Amino acid sequence: MINELNDKVAVVTGGTRGIGYCIAEALLSEGAKVFICGRDQNFLKMALEKLRAVAPARVDGMVADVRRYEDCRKLGHAAAERFGGLDILVNNAGVGFFKPVDQLTVEEWDTTIQTNLSGVFYCCREAIPLLRKRGGGYIFNISSLAGVNPMPTGAAYNASKFGLNGFSEAMMQDVRYDGIRVSYLMPGSVDTDFAAAPGSKSRETWKLTGEDVAKAVIDLYKFPRTALASRIEMRPSQPPRKK
Repeated sequence: MINELNDKVAVVTGGTRGIGYCIAEALLSEGAKVFICGRDQNFLKMALEKLRAVAPARVDGMVADVRRYEDCRKLGHAAAERFGGLDILVNNAGVGFFKPVDQLTVEEWDTTIQTNLSGVFYCCREAIPLLRKRGGGYIFNISSLAGVNPMPTGAAYNASKFGLNGFSEAMMQDVRYDGIRVSYLMPGSVDTDFAAAPGSKSRETWKLTGEDVAKAVIDLYKFPRTALASRIEMRPSQPPRKK
């Protein structure tokens, strides 16, 4: 049986930790070539060391901040130069600040929107011509159930994810006839450092895992080309009962 992901080239933003790292690991296990990025040089180094232990010749990366357009431009072209092209883009980098609107700083608002929404636009804008050169490809945007469910203290995060969902739907219609598929995934509670309390090392076993989201990405890529699962909602199957 032919492995559809073998030798495909993928960029994963925010690929040094959490969901992004799990997606990078899963893509490598399927035979893909993976180029990751993150903002922190130390985390990038540690992630690459672990991933290269699995696939030494099929993984690379660079420090990049998706809030900066120039970083996103360099990211796509560095991956294409390193591995010969681009077939998959996973927009995973994300941040969240959870405060009432009157307590949210302008800097926190800007960081959230720039990372979770503008950064996705920047990366997609640069990736689409590269995907077209390969005859098509796949763009995965990692959103959140916060993109459909507003919550107290979530104004900035909700706004960024509601916007990401709308952006993804519109872009999907822009590029579908170029052979480029677009899906956005909306996981609920995921057991990663993103949602953990500062300094906490305990894990909540009822939550989704990064591996769960990674498996969804792999399965979507292998989905029959005649159909597109453009929007995926993921929830823990047995969250704690509400008292």
